[in-house]
Amino acid sequence: MKSFKKLAITLCATVFAVSTFAQKSKTVVENAIASKDHTTLVAAVTAAGLVETLSGKGPFTVFAPTNEAFAKLPKGTVETLLKPENKAKLQAILTYHVVAGNLDSKAVVAAIKAGKGSAVLTTVQGEKLVGSMKGKNVILTDSKGNKSTITAVDITSSNGVIHVIDTVLLP
Repeated sequence: MKSFKKLAITLCATVFAVSTFAQKSKTVVENAIASKDHTTLVAAVTAAGLVETLSGKGPFTVFAPTNEAFAKLPKGTVETLLKPENKAKLQAILTYHVVAGNLDSKAVVAAIKAGKGSAVLTTVQGEKLVGSMKGKNVILTDSKGNKSTITAVDITSSNGVIHVIDTVLLP
C-alpha cells in the first residue's frame, strides 16, 4: 500500500511538472487559448487584431479577465466591442490589461510593499493601474475606480506571465 501511495504521489508530481513545462513553452496567447475560462478574452484579442502582438517576444504581464468577468459588463457590451467598427476601443481596453515586463506575483507584491501599500503600473495602453493588498489578495484599481481581484497567479509563458482577474478593467 505504501508503494502504491508513493507511486501515485510520484505520478502526480510528474504530471504537474509536465503541465507546468508545457505552459512555459507556450506564449501568453497560446496559454489563454488553452483555458476554457478565457474564451471571451481570446475572442476579443482576435477581434482586436492583437494575437500577433501578444505572441511576440515580450515580455508581457497580462491581467486576464475570465469569461465571468466579461459577463459582469452590462448586457450587450461584449458583443458591441467585438464589432469591427469598435476595434480601436477594444484594443484600448485589452492593452489596458497588459504591462510591459515580466512581473510575477512576488514582484507585484514587492512593488506594493515598496510603495507603502500601493504600486502604480503603467499599462501598454498608456494609462495606469494601481495595485494594492486587501488581506492576502492583490487588488487592481482602474482609472475609473473599478476594482479587480487577482484570483490566480504566475501562469508562466514563453513571453511573459499571466495573472487571472475577476473583473474587466476599464481605461
